[in-house]
Amino acid sequence: MAKAIAFDAYGTLFDVHSVRALSEELFPGKGPALSQIWRQKQLEYTWLRSLMGRYEDFWAVTRDALVYALKSQGIAPTTVVLDRLMDEYLRLQPHTEAGEALHRLKSMGIRLSIASNGSPAMLDAVVRNAGFETLLEAVISVDPVRLFKPHDAAYKIVTETLDLPAKDILFVSSNGFDVAGASYYGFESVWIQRSTGQMEELGIQPRHAIRFLTDIPGLL
Repeated sequence: MAKAIAFDAYGTLFDVHSVRALSEELFPGKGPALSQIWRQKQLEYTWLRSLMGRYEDFWAVTRDALVYALKSQGIAPTTVVLDRLMDEYLRLQPHTEAGEALHRLKSMGIRLSIASNGSPAMLDAVVRNAGFETLLEAVISVDPVRLFKPHDAAYKIVTETLDLPAKDILFVSSNGFDVAGASYYGFESVWIQRSTGQMEELGIQPRHAIRFLTDIPGLL
């Protein structure tokens, strides 16, 4: 049985599209498109910055992605608009089953952590807002290595922080690229299939594919 579980944060524990409600309130009819483009550009910018060797932390990347998303919808990215939507990112809602899953796994004696692209301040805010602080042993950011997932360095910091070999850590993510990167690194990977999409074609498949976080105890 795995000795520890490392969860991706954005999209896995926390719903990145919970910003849609405020986006729609501010810009009626454009909320869904804004949320979708914002998330896609956020991911693309992490990959591009890692490839270019031009690291900026996840807060800066997220803000740049928001500017792009707003402009793509013909909306001026004013300071007021940017601040309101960025503040909402600090209060992303956890997926409905996240709290139950973490409590159950904690009661089983499993060491629980987050392994995320998020900056420490972002992660601290969203974890605190969800009330997950006491359930997690560690909240691990890629900031110290200045490279985003799926770079090996972003996974190595997890094994170093938890002081465990990769084979003893279950890595859980809803993001296909993250699952592939974690699997190649050596983690036993779990893909949370939150959409009707399919796994990325990156030459590797997750060890497990499940629908909900609450399915994880059945794998252990």
